[in-house]
Amino acid sequence: QVQLMESGGGLVQAGNSLTLSCAASGQVFGNFDMGWFRQAPGKDREFVAVVGWTHDSTYYADFAEGRFTLSRDSAKNTVTLQMNSLQPEDTAVYYCHLGRGSDDFWGQGTQVTVSS
Repeated sequence: QVQLMESGGGLVQAGNSLTLSCAASGQVFGNFDMGWFRQAPGKDREFVAVVGWTHDSTYYADFAEGRFTLSRDSAKNTVTLQMNSLQPEDTAVYYCHLGRGSDDFWGQGTQVTVSS
């Protein structure tokens, strides 16, 4: 099993920045990827960004491109999502995700609220 511990999140004003971190523990091995999804009230969970642990390629959702930066620390099995120029539409619960083959692991989620 894999455990994901998220930190960060909170309330910020529009235009400001916020950083989310996620640390993976347990059976963290093999070829996997880590990243973030988010879910706004009344909406489906959507992809934000992901990084491949083996090939170190990073991919972003269109809304995140240019504003969000995902980085990883392989030694600590952590990922950090730096979010800049936040807007009210970025308000959501952000979930850390680790995918390995057909297995998906999720964090409990952290609330990000952006006020206008």
